[in-house]
This record gives sequence, C-alpha cells and structure tokens, in this order.
Amino acid sequence: MTLTLMLSVIIGLLLGLLGGGGSILTVPMLVYVLHVEPKRAIVTSFVVVGVSSLMAIIQHARRRHVCWKSGVFFGLSGVAGAFGGGRLAAHFSNDVLMGLFGLVTFITGIAMLRARDAETAGPSVRERVAVCPAKVPYLRVLFDGFFVGGLTGLVGVGGGFLIVPALTLLVRLPMQAAVGTSLLVIAMNAVAGLGGYIKHVPIDLSLTGIVTVGAITGSVVGGWLCTRTSAAALRRVFGLFVVSIACYVLYQALTSQLLTIVMGLLERHVEFVLGIAALAGALAIFRIGTWIHRTDVKDSGFGHKRG
Repeated sequence: MTLTLMLSVIIGLLLGLLGGGGSILTVPMLVYVLHVEPKRAIVTSFVVVGVSSLMAIIQHARRRHVCWKSGVFFGLSGVAGAFGGGRLAAHFSNDVLMGLFGLVTFITGIAMLRARDAETAGPSVRERVAVCPAKVPYLRVLFDGFFVGGLTGLVGVGGGFLIVPALTLLVRLPMQAAVGTSLLVIAMNAVAGLGGYIKHVPIDLSLTGIVTVGAITGSVVGGWLCTRTSAAALRRVFGLFVVSIACYVLYQALTSQLLTIVMGLLERHVEFVLGIAALAGALAIFRIGTWIHRTDVKDSGFGHKRG
C-alpha cells in the first residue's frame, strides 16, 4: 500500500506540473508493478486522472492559464472520439493495446523534444496577463480534439501526453497555457472513455480510491511548481519523460504473441501494407525534396537583397 501511495503521488505531481503524463504512468504502474489486468488498469486510470485533473485545474485557472474556449471545443470533440475509442478497445487484445500505447507515446515524446519554443523572442508567460488567443481556430481544434480523443479512449489515457503537444504545436498555445487547458480536456475525455469501458470492465473501488487520493495530493504540488518553471524546461522534461515511459512499455509489450498477431495481419493484408508503404515512401521523398530545395535556396543566397 505504501508503494502504491508513493507512485500515486508522483502521478499527480506529473499531472499538475506537465498537464499530462498521469495515465502514461498510471497504466504501466498498475499493470507491471501491481499486476492489475490491463483493461481494468485502463478503467482505473480514467477515474484517477479525471479527478486529479479537476483538482489541479483550480490553481491554473486562478493564474489565467486555462484557455476555456479552446479547451471546451477541443474537449467536446474529444469526448466523442474517446467514447468511440473505449468501445473499440473491447475488440483488441491486451498485448495489442499496450503495444499501441507504447508506440503512440514514443512518437509524441519525440515530437515534443523536436518542437521549438514559440516564445523565445518575447516576455515569459509568467509576465503576460493574457496567454490565450483572441480568435480560436475552431475547425482545427475540433479535428485535433476528435483524433486525440479517439486515441485517448482506445489506449486508456487522459490524453495529456497528446493534448499538450496538440495545443502547443497545432493550436499554438504557450506551454503554461497548454498545460492548464489540457487539464480541462483530460477531465472531459476521462469521463467519456470511462463511459465506453464501464459496460464491459468492472472497477476496483478500493484500489481506485487509494491511487486517487495519492494523485490528488501530488497534483496540488505539481500545479504550484508549474508556475515557477520555464516553458522550455517543461517541454524538455515532458518529452524525455514520455519517451522513457514509451521505451519501457514497448519493451514489455513486444512479446512473441504480439509479434505473431502482427505477422498474421501482414500476411492476410499484403496489398494493403504495400500500398501504405508506397504512400509513406512518397511522402518521405516529398519531405526530403522540400528540405533539399529549401537548403539549396539558403546556400545560393536567393531571396536576399543585393547590396
């Protein structure tokens, strides 16, 4: 019980500090440390992260680091995606779900590490009064929210590890605003994902209660620390944390049974796989060509005014 409480506090700390990461740690902790069945661990994570997010968002809202319009629209579309993802998860095996969990997590962590700071030229977020955009790109927010929500419901996460990158890289919110806003979206997605799972997976009320209490305690401390940490440091810590968790999950998930399932799918759908590979190759060539031409223009000096 002591170990469970300690890990739960760390989960809440990451949630309050980074606006995500709670479920990334909750699911592996329950599965690999406490030996809880994966789908039951996913249901528990929805409850724990949803409640902890609601507690952590209070401190962020007081500092005006929650973009309510972006968050509500992102969350509403995410609710639909999360519910559908939760229902779809019933058709996948535990090994496939954990493998998908690790793969999506790894890609997200790399994207965060590669992202550039959008605020390096201006004052820090802590010095700004308004950090939310006056005009919300609603269509883009709705599309991104639905996509993230679907993955949220499928792999059993509150979604912060995807929501924060989406809000910073796509919606262009500053890091602290993305952290605060993601907590609102996480709570909405967690409720929807729980609704999709609850019909076919029972909840362990005793375990869920213990983990939730520890996570709430940590989330309060994490919310306080977030306002005293730079955006660049938050992004780097977030990215490194996500990549490390992804590597561990993938290591645990890549069993012989999962490889057998994947190979069977590849053998039954060879033409589809070849088509996807051809499309990926074409996109890769296009990106390489774009990079080469952009580099060539810079080296040749075109586009500069002549003296």
